Parts: sequence; structure tokens; C-alpha cells
Amino acid sequence: MAKTSEHLSKLLGKIENRTASIGIIGLGYVGLPLVIEFNRAGFNVTGFDLDTKKISLLKQGKSYIRHIPSEKIREMNRTGRFAPTNIFSHIKTVDCLLICVPTPLNEHREPDISYVIETTDTISRYLRPGHLIILESTTFPGTTDEVVKPILEKTGQRAGRDFSLAYSPEREDPNNPDFSTSSIPKVVGGCTPQCLKVAKALYDSIIVKTVPVSGTKVAESSKLLENIYRAVNIALVNELKVCFDRMGINVWDVINASKTKPFGFQAFYPGPGLGGHCIPIDPFYLTWKAREFDFHTKFIELAGEINTGMPYYVIEKVAGALNTKGRSIKGSRILVLGLSYKKDIDDVRESPSLKLITLLRERGARVDYNDPHVPKTHKMRSYDLKMTSVPLTEKNLKRYDCLIIATDHSAYDYKYIVRHSSLIVDTRNAAGRIKSSKIIQA
Repeated sequence: MAKTSEHLSKLLGKIENRTASIGIIGLGYVGLPLVIEFNRAGFNVTGFDLDTKKISLLKQGKSYIRHIPSEKIREMNRTGRFAPTNIFSHIKTVDCLLICVPTPLNEHREPDISYVIETTDTISRYLRPGHLIILESTTFPGTTDEVVKPILEKTGQRAGRDFSLAYSPEREDPNNPDFSTSSIPKVVGGCTPQCLKVAKALYDSIIVKTVPVSGTKVAESSKLLENIYRAVNIALVNELKVCFDRMGINVWDVINASKTKPFGFQAFYPGPGLGGHCIPIDPFYLTWKAREFDFHTKFIELAGEINTGMPYYVIEKVAGALNTKGRSIKGSRILVLGLSYKKDIDDVRESPSLKLITLLRERGARVDYNDPHVPKTHKMRSYDLKMTSVPLTEKNLKRYDCLIIATDHSAYDYKYIVRHSSLIVDTRNAAGRIKSSKIIQA
């Protein structure tokens, strides 16, 4: 192994004694939890974000992410070791920079790494010897070595000699009661062995276990595999749901029976489609990159086709359910329960509920939604619904021709909802224990 340079040795010492300063670029669902953990470990942390509203709220001690209580922000502010800012020239004052910016798909379902490129360009303007740069944003294999590294090395500085460069995929699962940022093992890959050494030392200071791998491409690929595994298995149960429905078999009963096997089976559950920033998007990063090697990822693309088709299946179930009442979707009043992509969070990124609402509107329905965690919608890349959550009162529930349970929030009183509704299409088996002719499984 090559001898550690003076710059990297100095940084290792600063990390060990907690005098290294940390910069987190992107203060969303990935970046903000990292800020909290590094601050808690005793580091000085600067949070960078272009969104001035986020910066203002953080300075006031307020959280804009539901599962992160404002008290945690106030605790950080009281330490005097946290500085949120939108002034990116402060990059030159920190020792370690973690990039946590979005990596969405464009309208052609191809990777959009423009945020990563723009952030790296910004860093390059302030790059100095001794810096540690770590990309956390999910991306295709080769991004760190083939995109980020060349931009930084245009300065004349070299990774592994003058600065350290690594990749470590985020593994956030918002509102998971069993795992948090610090308790989820962290995969780390460096551009060189020395880069890995420094990056691992940094994560060792806040994470229960780091998992070093042979390079950045392995680390990038591990994140994709994790989410492709989930996407493919969810597609499988979604397809079986449609198949079993035609056979008059309850897929939820089948899954509950199968999961009693103590080996060789893991339960996955169907739904109205995929949501969140990871599972609907990450598989297509590998699909896109594979084309460069003249390889067609049939399995991944088939899973994507099935999962993206689920909202259409739900709409057909709604149409069929309304038809039994002598109504059509056009002109019907429909209430969608749950806007977030999974239960008990406020994250609506890629939520199938957004697609359901759009499809219902296109077919002439008058649509409202309720979500206790999302009081109103906001403009997104593909949607601008301009809606506000309606209250779940007895009077309101009776106004609708059909309710769609799209997200199975714990706050919902399903017995109350069923009692005061005329028709329910349940995509999550949320009301599965309630025996009622009003409920249609979808």
C-alpha cells in the first residue's frame, strides 16, 4: 500500500480527534440526518443547500421533515457547531464534503446527474489539498471515477495524493423504527486505497459498522442491487396480485401463509405502484449504463413495466367498483387516502398517489385527497396538483362515491372510514380485517 500523503495523514488525525470540519451539500432526507449524526459526534458541521427556505427554518430551529423532530435541530443550534448556509464559498473552510443531491430520471427515464455535476463544479472552484469528497447520491457505476474525479482533477490536484475521493451510498429509510442513520452499516469505496482509508475513518466516527469495498464502482453497484432486488420482488407480487385476483384468490392471504416458512422466503407486499426516490428510479440507472456494454437488462425492465402499470390496474378496479353502483369514473367524487409513498411519512416523491390522482382527473373524476402528514401539495418535477388535504369527517366521507386507500397510514381509523363511506377500493389491505361488502381489494 502506498504511503499516506502528508495531507491525508493530517486529515486522519483531525477526524480522529473530532477537529475536522464537515460540510453536507443537500439538506434533504439524506443530508439532514447526516448533519445530525456528525454534530452529535462532536464535529463542526456546515449544511449547504440552495433552498433559502430550508436554511431559514434550520436557523430558527425548525425541521421541514416530519420524522425529524424540530427539537433535534434546536439541539444542534445550541451546540454552536452547526451552520446552515446557501453560500457555497464556505466549502473552502471545511475539511470533508459529502454530496447528497438528487439524481432523478429525465422524461426519457434516463439518469439526470446534472445536480451532481453542478455540485462537483462548485467544489472544484474551492478544492484545496487535504479535502475529502464523498458522493452519496445514488447513481450508475462509474460516476465517481468517470464524472466526478475528472472535474476535480482539472484543478491540477490528484485524488489519493492531494485530496481524497470516495463513494458511499445512502441507506436512509425514513421513519424506520428499527434502524437510523448511525445504526445502518455503511458501504464505502475509495478511488484509491488511501481515499478509502480516510473515508472509512470519517464514517467510523458516526456509523456502527463500515463495510469497505474494493472500489467506487462496487459501492455504486451495491446500492443499485439493493433496490433492484426490492423492485423485482415487488413487481413479482404485484403481478401475482393481478393473477390471483382473476382467480378469486386473496394475495394477502397467500403471502401470510408463505411467510410462515422460516427459510428461503422473504415477504414482499403489493401496492398501487412504487414510490420514493430509490426503488422506482435506481434500477434504471443500471439499465441505462448496461446499454454502454451492449447488454439488455430484461429482468429489470420487466419489473419496471409491471410496477409502473399498477396505478392503471387500480383505476380499472375503481371503474369496476363504481360500475356495480351504476356510476362511471366521469363525474364521480373520489377521495384518495394517503399522498405519501409509504405509511407514516411526509415524503411524496414518486408516490403512486400522484399518478392515481392524475389518471382519475383525466377520466373526468372530481378528486380530493387526505393525508395527515401532507397538508398540501407542492410543485414537483412532474406534478403540480395544487391540492389541500380535506378533513376526514363523517359528513365529508359520505360525500364521496368512492375512497381509494393508497397509503396505509397508522393514523387512519379504518373502522370509522368504512362505516361512513359508501365504497372503498383498498390497495394496501389496510382494511383487510374488516368484513364489509363496501371494500374492494385492488
